[in-house]
Amino acid sequence: MTVSYEPTLQPFVKAVFAMKALDVVLLDLRGLASFADTFIICSGRSHRQVSAIAEFIEHDLKKQGIKPLGVEGLREGHWVLMDYGDVVIHVFYEPVRLFYDLEGLWSDAKRIQESD
Repeated sequence: MTVSYEPTLQPFVKAVFAMKALDVVLLDLRGLASFADTFIICSGRSHRQVSAIAEFIEHDLKKQGIKPLGVEGLREGHWVLMDYGDVVIHVFYEPVRLFYDLEGLWSDAKRIQESD
């Protein structure tokens, strides 16, 4: 099942797509988790690309006054977790994403439809 995304997600979605992140998936966690409302999951084809995507997202959102509560994994570039409170962004190196399968783990979450 899919739901439309709220305008508050717009800056996050735009930042993710601006760096051409791959296989972007938005999951609505409301009612399933207390720590976040939305997961944004995306991939890069190399460790360097993963780090570059995450660095761009952080920089772009900071320009808009949106600062993360925490960022982990940026240096390694395997899995960067960016905690923005209600929104958590996961930037994966493709093989690592397949291994951890967050979409499978959170299969009860509704997919959020990206708007144009």
